[in-house]
Amino acid sequence: MTLDEFFAGHDASRRIFDALHDAVGALGSAELRVSKSQVAFRRRVTFAWAWMPDVYLGEGHAPLVLTLSFRRPDPSPRWKQIVEPRPGRFTHHLELHHVADVDDEVRAWLQLAWTAAQ
Repeated sequence: MTLDEFFAGHDASRRIFDALHDAVGALGSAELRVSKSQVAFRRRVTFAWAWMPDVYLGEGHAPLVLTLSFRRPDPSPRWKQIVEPRPGRFTHHLELHHVADVDDEVRAWLQLAWTAAQ
């Protein structure tokens, strides 16, 4: 699946994703993997995922969700949800409503995840 196919009919989600993709690109090299359910950014391991909740939950949700995994929970109130799927691994879900949501704080989180994935 291509990015165009993944985001077909979801223009707002695509604009936010493009800002996210640019932020990751500014960090250095990362492989992009597109599946039916998400777009993953990968180095040695996958470090970030982007997906559209409306596709699965119906309309009315954020256009895009960024998922990052860290070794400890981040205290920011911006996270929609933080879960610990296995000991010592915390999955963080961040709703992105606008291109401007991909701000310095998000870029710092991406940097942490990108660095840890080498």
